Order: sequence, then structure tokens, then C-alpha cells
Amino acid sequence: MAPEQSFARWIRVAIITFVLLFIYYLLADAFLPVTPQARVLRQVTRIAPEVSGEVVAVDVANNQSVQAGEVLFRIDPEPFRLAVQKAELALEQARRENAELDAELAAARADLSAARAAAEEASRQRKRAESLMQSGSMSSRQYDEILARYHSTTAAVASTQARIQSLQVKRGETNRDNLRVRQAENALAAAHLNLERTTVRAPGAGWISNLQLAEGDYVKAGAPALAEIGARLDIVADFREKSLRHVSEGGPAWIALDGLPGQVFPAHLASRDEGVKAGQLIADGNLTSIPTTNRWVRDAQRIRVHLALDRALPKLPASGARATVQLAPESNPLAHVIAHGQITVMSWLHHVY
Repeated sequence: MAPEQSFARWIRVAIITFVLLFIYYLLADAFLPVTPQARVLRQVTRIAPEVSGEVVAVDVANNQSVQAGEVLFRIDPEPFRLAVQKAELALEQARRENAELDAELAAARADLSAARAAAEEASRQRKRAESLMQSGSMSSRQYDEILARYHSTTAAVASTQARIQSLQVKRGETNRDNLRVRQAENALAAAHLNLERTTVRAPGAGWISNLQLAEGDYVKAGAPALAEIGARLDIVADFREKSLRHVSEGGPAWIALDGLPGQVFPAHLASRDEGVKAGQLIADGNLTSIPTTNRWVRDAQRIRVHLALDRALPKLPASGARATVQLAPESNPLAHVIAHGQITVMSWLHHVY
């Protein structure tokens, strides 16, 4: 065969190969989507104290495994012990004030009995004085004195009754429903709770990572002081919009981890996000900002999907570990075989890159 014929044949083979690969790319992109834009995430709990204070002890080390309820660090408890003592004194003061009010109420009720007796006597004298005045046996001056005494004793009864009512309102309930005592008890319970919160414990089982906290640091309530990484996995992958047309939730998937080259793990599509940040408009009072680009072919929008493994991994990968994800239509056995072969080749390529 002449060199020209051999070269022409190789050109035809190259063109046919390119066309076949291009057709395969189009079909695979539509029915067998794959993406290297995937990560393995584990839940990260940002642990923040519920009270502020100086750290006096850190009971864990970096990357240490912890169990739920295990002590992580301690805040200086002395100010909170003083707060408990202050609340206890306030409760005792409230009880003493109630006892004083009880004594004042007893004295006021005794005064009311005396005032009523005096008022009844003054009422009887007034009635006798009225009879004597009608018969002319009593002077007007004497009658006025008796009448004034009657009004004075009546006013004393009303004043004592008002004082009793005021003391009853101030005293409140006589049992545990007393407002003053309940307020003091609530303050004492809050002080005890804050004292307990000086010991910060792990909310669940996991691993402490990137520990920077040290004795002497001052931590604020609500400000994260350390992070705990759990064991639950969430595998996320970003696919172009058009690549998700023929896959559905529950459909088959395969995952190749960069850290475990040559291994493929079966999974399934658990869910897909309903939006991305570019699809969120914030009411900030500004006019619409329209992005501009000079590119004729714009970047494709990617949608995030979440995958769940069908079997456990031999070991937990680090949160943020890279992965490659392969999807396939749910009811197409041939596509499953091709997709599995495709992701297997990619997993072996992880030995190289």
C-alpha cells in the first residue's frame, strides 16, 4: 500500500473514531452523566458555650474521639457560684419579707377588730345622742362630739380595711404560688443552670477537629469555640442541568473516592436541591443587577444533588474528601453496565491523579 493510501486510511479512521466518540459523549452526557465535582461531607457541629467566661480547662485533644455527654472544656465556675449564692439569699429575703407581711397582716386584722368595736360603740352612742337631742336632754356641743367620734371610728375601720387589702396584694399567695417566691426560685434555678453550663459537653458522638481552644482563653456565649465532626455522611455532587433530565430520585449511582483509588461504591440518588444562590433575590432596596458576559457559549448552571451509599465504606473519609459520581437511568440494565464500566475506569485513573 502506498504511503498516500495508508495516510488517507488513518485519516478516515481518525475521523470515524472522532465521530463515534462525539456521539458517545452526547449520549453519555444525556443518559450517563458523570461529574468529578463531588465531595463527601460529614455533619459539623459548631459547639458554642451558653455562658461567657474564662476557660480553665480543656479536657480533649485535637482529633480525639468523643462520646455524647463527654466533657469538652470548662469555664471558670466561681462567678456563677457567687450568682447561685446571691439567688439563694434573694429567695431567703423573699421568704422573710413574706413572713413580715404575714405579721403586718395579723396586726392589721387585730386593728380592724378593735376599730370595728370602737365604731359599733360610737354608732350606739350616736343613736342614743339622737334620741336625747330630740327630747332636748343633750346640748348640741355634746352631740357634735359624739357624731365626730362616730365618723372618726368609721373612717378608722375603712382605713384599716384598705391597709389590709394593700398588704394582701403585696403578700400575694400564701403557698408556693406566691409571686415573690416564684421569682426568686426562678432566679435561683437560672443561676444553677448557668453554673452547670460552665461545663461544656459533647452534644453527640464524633471527633474534635482543628482544636485551637486553650486554657486562659475567654469565650463568649453563643460564639463557636470548637468543632465536632460526626459520622453521618452526605455526598453532594454538582451536575449540569441538562445532565439530570433522565435520572430520578432513588435511581442508581456509583461513587469513586479520590482517597480510595480503584474502588467503586454503589449508591443511589437521594434528593436534589430546589435552587442555587443565583436563583435567590434579596429585597435590599437596590435595582436589578444584570450580569454581562462576552462569551458566546456561557457556563452551564450546575445543580447540586445528594447521594446515599448502599453499603458502608471500609473507613470514614474526611469531611470534604473529593469524589467522582456516576449516574444512570433507573430502568435501563445496559446503561447500568456501561455506567459501571465508565466509573471503574475513572476510579483506576485516581491512581495517577
